[in-house]
Amino acid sequence: MSTPKRYLITSALPYANGLKHIGHLAGAYIPADIYVRYLRAQKREVVFVCGSDEHGTAIPIQAMKEGTTPQAIIDKYHQAMKEDFSDLDISFDIYHRTSSQLHHETAQEFFNLLNNGGQLETKETEQFYDEEAKAFLADRYIKGTCPNCGSDRAFGDQCENCGRTLSPDELINPVSTLSGSQPVKKKTTHWYLPLGQHEEFLRKWIIEEHGKDWRPTVVGQCKSWIEGGLQSRAVTRDLDWGVKVPVPEGEGKVLYVWFDAPIGYISATKQWAIDNNKDWRPYWEDKDTKLVHFIGKDNIVFHCIIFPIMLKLHGNILPENVPANEFLNLEGDKMSTSRNWKLDMRDYILDFVKKENGGGQCVDMLRYYLTQIAPETKDSEFTWKGFQDAVNSELVAIFGNFVNRSLVLMHKLCGGKVPKWHEDIADDNDRSLINDIKNTKINLETALEEYHFRDGLFQVIDLARKGNQYLQKKEPWILAKKLEQDPECQKQIDNCMHLCLQLSANLAIYINPYLPNTAKKMLYMLKVVEKMLDWENGGKLNLLSVGYSLREPQLLFRKIEDEEISFQIEKLKNGSSKPLTEKIMEEKQPEPAKATIQYEDFAKLELRAATVVACEKVAKADKLLKLEVDLGIEKRTIVSGIALHYTAEEMVGKQVVVVTNLAPRKMKGIESQGMILTAEDHDGKLRLLRPEEMVAPGSSIS
Repeated sequence: MSTPKRYLITSALPYANGLKHIGHLAGAYIPADIYVRYLRAQKREVVFVCGSDEHGTAIPIQAMKEGTTPQAIIDKYHQAMKEDFSDLDISFDIYHRTSSQLHHETAQEFFNLLNNGGQLETKETEQFYDEEAKAFLADRYIKGTCPNCGSDRAFGDQCENCGRTLSPDELINPVSTLSGSQPVKKKTTHWYLPLGQHEEFLRKWIIEEHGKDWRPTVVGQCKSWIEGGLQSRAVTRDLDWGVKVPVPEGEGKVLYVWFDAPIGYISATKQWAIDNNKDWRPYWEDKDTKLVHFIGKDNIVFHCIIFPIMLKLHGNILPENVPANEFLNLEGDKMSTSRNWKLDMRDYILDFVKKENGGGQCVDMLRYYLTQIAPETKDSEFTWKGFQDAVNSELVAIFGNFVNRSLVLMHKLCGGKVPKWHEDIADDNDRSLINDIKNTKINLETALEEYHFRDGLFQVIDLARKGNQYLQKKEPWILAKKLEQDPECQKQIDNCMHLCLQLSANLAIYINPYLPNTAKKMLYMLKVVEKMLDWENGGKLNLLSVGYSLREPQLLFRKIEDEEISFQIEKLKNGSSKPLTEKIMEEKQPEPAKATIQYEDFAKLELRAATVVACEKVAKADKLLKLEVDLGIEKRTIVSGIALHYTAEEMVGKQVVVVTNLAPRKMKGIESQGMILTAEDHDGKLRLLRPEEMVAPGSSIS
C-alpha cells in the first residue's frame, strides 16, 4: 500500500464529568501518541486531534452531585483533563471542546444535511416524563429496582450492582431522580438514523475490506451487531443541555450525544486549521488522507458502525483503521469511580511527576509500563508490583544500564570522545550487533505500522539487552588492563565503545515514540540536536562523529522503592485521595534561605505576562531558543536556555513570565531583551513559570 499524503489521528473524546484514570490513558491516548510521534519522525504530514465531550446527561448529573451548573462542570474538567494530558506528554495538535460555537455549528450543519437529504426519519414514541419537573427523563434520570438482582441501585440504562444493561421499561417501581416522583409515559417526536438501511455497506466495508487487517475484537463485535439486525437509532432527545436541534419543530430538543460527540473530531480539525491558517477539508474529504480512530472497546459500535454511516452520508472519508483496546483492570478488580477503585492520571502526576525527583522520567516510566501491558488483544491488569518490576528490571537494569555503562566506559577508556572504528579487526560479535541494530528498525517499523505497540517496545528493549550482552562478551575493562603488554587491545576497545555509542544513538531514535523525555535526555548526553531523532537516521552507524566529545552520563531512570509501592497499595485499599507529594513535602528539608532583601529591592523587578508568538532554535547552540514575545504594547526578542527541555514548535502560543526591565544582553550575537522565568526540578528538567490561566499579554505580575 502506498504512503498516504496525510494522516488524521483521533483519540476518543473523554467525558468532561470527572478526572480520567490510567485505563483511559492506556486505551486511547498513549497508543495514539506513540503512533503520531512515529509518523512525525517519519516526516509525514499528520494532525492529532482530541477534545472534551461536554454534552449528554453525565454532565448535568455531575453538576447536581457537585451542587453547581453544567457549564461550571465542563469548564472545570476540560481544563483539568487538558492539563493532565499535557503533563503526561500526550502531544495533541489540538485539544478542543464540544461546547464551542464552532462545534455547535458543525454538528447542526451535519444534522441539516442528513435531514434535508431524507437520510433521517421521524417517529413518535412514548417516553418517561416527570410532571413535577416538567421534563422528559433521560435513562440516567430514572432510578428503580433491578429486575435481575433486586438491587435498588439500578438506573434506566444499567444496574450499578450487577452491571446488567437495562432499559427504563424494565425497572421495577421507577422514580425520577429529579423530583423523586413516579414518572408517566408521554408522547414525543424524535429524529432517527435508520441504521438498517446501511447493513450491506457495512458488511462489505468492515468484513470484506477490513476483516483481515482490523483487530479481531473490532471485526467480531461489528459482525455481531450487523448479523443481529441494525435498528433505527434516535439522534435527538428531550434535554436542555447540548447542541440545539436546528429546526423549528426541534424546540426543546438537543442532538443525542452519540451523534454530536464524534463530529467533535471534525470541529477540532476545523479549529486547528483556523489556528494554523490551513484548509481543514482535505483531512476529511480527500481519499489520500488516512484516518485512524484510537478508542476503547466500549466505543467500537459508535466508531465502526454509526459514525461511518454518518460520514458516508455526509460525503466524508472513512477510517482506515480503528485499533480499539480492551479494558485495563487494577490490582485484580475492574476500575470503578463509584467504588474509588482507580488510579486517576492526576493521582500519578501528583505522586510521581510533580514530586521532587520526578518529572519527565516518571512520565516515561508510566508510558513504558502501560505500553508493556497494553490491552491490545485482551483485558490486562495494572499492578503496582508489576510497575515496579518493569521500571527496575527493564528500564533501569537493561535500557538505562546499557546507556550509562557505554558512556561511563567511553569517558574512562576513550578520553570522553567517540573512538575510531577499525574495520580490519571487526569480528562476528560486532557484525551480529550491527545486524541487530538494522533489523530492529525494520521490525519496529512493521510493529508500529500495524499498531502492535507492545511488540515494538519489546524490540527496543531487546536491542538494549543485546547491547549489554555484547559488552559482557567484549569486556573492554579487561582489555584496558592488557594495554601495557598489548597496545593493539586499544583497537578492540575502540570498536567496542564505538559500536556501543552508535547503538545508544539508535536507541534514542527507536525509543522516542514511546518515551520522548528519555530520548531528549539521551540527546543531551550525546550532544546532538533533535534532528537526529528523524526516523531516516535509524540503523545508521555514523550518528556520532569520531573524536566528538560527549557529556558526562546521567541516570535515565531511578529505581522505584518498596516504600512507594506500599504507600500506593495502601492508598488504593483505603480509598485515600491524599497524594504522596503531601508526605514528601512534610519530610522535605528546605534549602538554606538566601540573604534577606528589602521589599524595595524586589519591587525593582518588572514582571509581566507575555505570549510567545514565534520561536526558533539558535544556530550552533544546544541550549538556546530565540523567542519573540508579545507584551501587549510591544514585541520583544528574548534568548532563553530552554532548548533541551522545550522545542521551538511547542513554545509558540505558550504564556510565560518575563523580567522586562533587565539590561539587554547579547547571546550568540542576538540581543536578548528580557528573561523568561523557569523552575528546575530535582532531575534538572526546567519548567516554565506561567499564569494559572491565560491573561492579557503585558499583564503585570506581583
